[in-house]
Amino acid sequence: MEFLTQINNLLKEHLGELGPIIVVGVLGLLLILVTVVLMVNQPEDPLKKLQRSTAKPTSDKKSKKDKLRNASRNEQLEKFSTFLEPQNEEELSAIQLKLRQAGYHSKDAVRFFHFAQFALGIIGILIGVMLVTVLSGEQEFTGSQIAIRVLVPATAGYFLPRYWITRRVDERKEAIVSGFPDTLDLMLVCVEAGQSLDQAIVRVSGEMKASYPDIAYEFEVVAQEMKAGKDKDTVLRDFGTRCGVQDVNSFVTVMIQSASFGTSIAEALRVYAEEMRDKRVMRAEEAANKLPTKMTLATMMLTVPPLLVILVGPSAKGIADFAG
Repeated sequence: MEFLTQINNLLKEHLGELGPIIVVGVLGLLLILVTVVLMVNQPEDPLKKLQRSTAKPTSDKKSKKDKLRNASRNEQLEKFSTFLEPQNEEELSAIQLKLRQAGYHSKDAVRFFHFAQFALGIIGILIGVMLVTVLSGEQEFTGSQIAIRVLVPATAGYFLPRYWITRRVDERKEAIVSGFPDTLDLMLVCVEAGQSLDQAIVRVSGEMKASYPDIAYEFEVVAQEMKAGKDKDTVLRDFGTRCGVQDVNSFVTVMIQSASFGTSIAEALRVYAEEMRDKRVMRAEEAANKLPTKMTLATMMLTVPPLLVILVGPSAKGIADFAG
């Protein structure tokens, strides 16, 4: 007991009143990290290995199919799928859609996202503990100050992946909006040249890779799904949902209605492509009209203070000298 009391007093002397709690927290985090590493690197259960080797041929075929289906998935993250994936199907679908809209199409994207949140949160806690202990010098903090210095980096690290994904979604949507009119023009040329809609989509996905890779990838997915025999209406609706852009959703509606009513796809594409070109010109004019207002604010902030110093400064100095 005396030894524990001495350690407690020593920690309070060097780390403050909350020194023992901080040390226990750090040791707990290290224990969690060691446990995770050991669970990832644990060997395969011999009983499961024996059961797999003595299984029936039919189960071997199923396991081979499952292996082919999950060949691109990370086996180490598979062990923690319960913790790294939402168990609610709607929540899982929502985060998968958001990651696809951000450009992350891997099967393990959801798991990597939650793992990044968990890892960066722990790193933030460690940074906060270092700020309180190692980098604080001899400064003593109250309980609330320690909590703020530990929780703020942890919260920032936890929400950093979510902020990054949101930024990526916005940037990708802007890229799709900017490249969509040119894509429609190319598709219109292909259709008017005698190609079908499926062939035009394949051609567009190949031609637009250099200039607009995001929209080209989405059209490539559409082409592959159509080749696989998926219903065309469903493929187009999924295309609009993945992009998350109003212009693409309107295009999908136009194509589905054109196919349903038997109207000319070339005519519908011509009208819609012209509308998209007009919208691009309108967006450029809107950005140009916003520019004078932004420049006025920047000009006032950068030029008025120096002018005041130049004009009022000598008079103020003269008044100060006269009063002195």
